[in-house]
Amino acid sequence: MNSQTGHFHHFQHEIRDIPRPERFNYPFYYEVHPLSKLAAKELQEYLSGQCEIDHNFGLEKDDSGMIIGKMFGVLVVENQLGEIGYLAAFSGKLGGSYHHAHFVPPIYDLLSEASFFPNEEKLINELNHQIERLENDPRWSEFDLEQGKIEQEFAQQISRLKDQIKAEKQERNQKRIQFKAELVGSELEFALHDLNEQSKREQIALKKTRAHWNQELEKIHELRQRLRKQLSELKEERKLRSAKLQQRLFDQYHFLNSKGEQKDVLSIFEDFKQQSPPAGSGECAAPKLLQYAFEHGFKPLSLAEFWWGQSPKSEIRKHAEFYPSCRGKCEPILSFMLQGIDVDPNPLLTQFTPLDLPIIYEDEHLLLVNKAPEFLSVPGKNIQDSVLSRMRKKYPEATGPLLVHRLDMSTSGILLVAKSNEIHKQLQKQFIKRTVEKRYVALIEGTLHQESGSIDLPLRVDLDDRPRQLVCYEHGKSALTDWRKLDESNGLTRVHFFPRSGRTHQLRVHAAHELGLGAPIKGDDLYGKKADRLYLHAEQISFFHPVSREWVSFVCPADF
Repeated sequence: MNSQTGHFHHFQHEIRDIPRPERFNYPFYYEVHPLSKLAAKELQEYLSGQCEIDHNFGLEKDDSGMIIGKMFGVLVVENQLGEIGYLAAFSGKLGGSYHHAHFVPPIYDLLSEASFFPNEEKLINELNHQIERLENDPRWSEFDLEQGKIEQEFAQQISRLKDQIKAEKQERNQKRIQFKAELVGSELEFALHDLNEQSKREQIALKKTRAHWNQELEKIHELRQRLRKQLSELKEERKLRSAKLQQRLFDQYHFLNSKGEQKDVLSIFEDFKQQSPPAGSGECAAPKLLQYAFEHGFKPLSLAEFWWGQSPKSEIRKHAEFYPSCRGKCEPILSFMLQGIDVDPNPLLTQFTPLDLPIIYEDEHLLLVNKAPEFLSVPGKNIQDSVLSRMRKKYPEATGPLLVHRLDMSTSGILLVAKSNEIHKQLQKQFIKRTVEKRYVALIEGTLHQESGSIDLPLRVDLDDRPRQLVCYEHGKSALTDWRKLDESNGLTRVHFFPRSGRTHQLRVHAAHELGLGAPIKGDDLYGKKADRLYLHAEQISFFHPVSREWVSFVCPADF
């Protein structure tokens, strides 16, 4: 039987043999502590059996309606009596509410009776409906049809008039010849003048006809502009109301840290050198958990967050698996809230440092090196050691950018290096034209039912959680990967990847996404599960040598 005081949950299982964490885990890259893992297990058991919350996670076979998976969090804490338990939270709303007995409350309840949010949201939604109705107004298509009809009649009448003017001009030319042969003096002068006047009248008639039809087109243009102005004004009002509402919301979010200091969300992001908090900042599970702990005098010990339910179509989320806190919304807030707490160092500020970079091939124009996993291709914000920095040191006389392409930090394998700016430009052209052929080898966690195939999923960066990538058909860049299965063993499948484009994390996302292979690369700490390394290796590259013009191919086998 679970006992709890407020939202402090005592563990249902024995925890005496589980050691306490030495430090609080770094929330953006961590190994889940056994206490957090146990707390998450108990919360998941509650979620599986509870009937109080009506929320469709998409876990039932006969699910219908809107399916919304959700991120949950557990915070292992010590209370004032020295007892160890945990707090639970969810991100955003759950079952249409911010309050549920099993979970800590929100930092600010948008749906409370005292909140200004529902009324403002109602007004903005009404503006959305007006904008939608106006965007789908049948008058737009009516204007297009009427304009097309006018333009067609305009063109036909002008064409007929020009043909008539042309014929009458030819007739006048004949008359001029005839008059010059038959008339003299004032009679000839009068006859030629009359012909010139006829020509002027025809040009005036042509201009009047053009003016008439242009007036008709201008009427359509004015009607369309009125509609556009109305639509623009509605959108501007929506923009202003949304900005004002967001500002009022930000004013409600104040966060505590372990030292008892309080700061509003705008100041936190400003101190973090970010211009403005993303919408929803403060609604994630982690800030809610820490806020409740500080408000009630609990000592935070370890944090863990997991996904529950179906994955969104754009993201890669696996049911019941752990994930780090998002960076876009949470990094500034948690950096403030964790001040005064002994936190594990950021492991992303360190990297594996290989003793050397094995050279696969070298001539006077270029070389190829074998990059180790977890080693940067180019210097990072906090780490300078990289393939590029070592190449600059090794070849101080080389000109140009040197590296022709890059590999993700976690990916090992072949990198192509140019020793001069001219060679770099020639090789870059081949990459731009996509004539360079690359082959990667990877170990996939799972089995594949097909022997080969192609994956076409456009990608863009997750603005709230860089460098994670999203599948996005609206704003994503085209990304195409061919693949071929090699063999299977012990639940792992060895695969060859042939990328036809070079997007960030392309192979990792195409492997893990349900519309791709549906199985992550072993060791993928962003889209799968962490292991001793990412089992992805760039093992072959083929291109035209920029000097000999010969097609060359180089292979560097993976060590897995």
